Amino acid sequence: MKSLDKMLNRVLNEDALPGIGKLPDGSLDLVVTDPPYCLGKDYGNDSDKLDPEAYLEWSKLWIDAVIPKLKTTGSLYVFLTWRYSPEIFCYLKKRLIMLNEIIWDRKVPSMGGSTRRYSSVHDNIGFFAKAKDHYFDIDSIRIPYDEETKKARSRSIFVGKKWLEVGYNPKDVWSVSRLHAIHAERVEHPTQKPLEIIERMIKASCPPGGVVFDPFMGSGTTALAAYRLKRNFIGFEINPNYCHVIQERLREEGSLTLEDASALAATSDKDSKSKSKQPTLFEHALAAAGKRAESV
Repeated sequence: MKSLDKMLNRVLNEDALPGIGKLPDGSLDLVVTDPPYCLGKDYGNDSDKLDPEAYLEWSKLWIDAVIPKLKTTGSLYVFLTWRYSPEIFCYLKKRLIMLNEIIWDRKVPSMGGSTRRYSSVHDNIGFFAKAKDHYFDIDSIRIPYDEETKKARSRSIFVGKKWLEVGYNPKDVWSVSRLHAIHAERVEHPTQKPLEIIERMIKASCPPGGVVFDPFMGSGTTALAAYRLKRNFIGFEINPNYCHVIQERLREEGSLTLEDASALAATSDKDSKSKSKQPTLFEHALAAAGKRAESV
């Protein structure tokens, strides 16, 4: 019988597709994932350099693998680019309930950009749930009203209104600056997401003590946010160098001791060497795309 015990609060240096298969069905409260966007970024491998057809086939593979692992009250957030979000959102809508498309305004300065089209300064985030009674704690993420607004709502009809005191529901456009090189939070990863965004997702969509899963852990922001918020985390990251970055971030936060980090780093190095000849998730995707093309 599959168990989460040995995987809780660990980021494993392995390919996500076989890794997901090790998780028990119905065991995850929340999936937060920032997969490659198919934009040719350098993640130390060719994971972001698939052609569009293979990329969409790969996306279907990890989606099909992860959905059964969600609890009936569970939900999923996925970061995407506008180039492929329509196709992937449509595929997800066949399996889950789509609750929102969140636009992350990265607050990019008004300089440079294309001269033949509008500059792209946002990411698309899909928010999906497995059922209508999914877990969602709106009070944990409300945004306080400023004093001027409260004063304007001082008429008797507003007295005692809970929403005026606790704040308003965040809208579906999130204006949060991307992490520039000068940000103290920034580490060596080309597409690191801000803690502020991931923490909002976890607060709202994972109960205290619940399990957050990120199949493409990258810089480890999901793990760090979960640890800070007293949730359990599980993650996979195929690049051993990023695993070291994650371990360092968790160690600095107090999640790992120096001894633990050293032991895990040694294990990561050993495992990555032993697995170097195994097909990666992206090779699985290419093979699957080829088989589908042959059958047409």
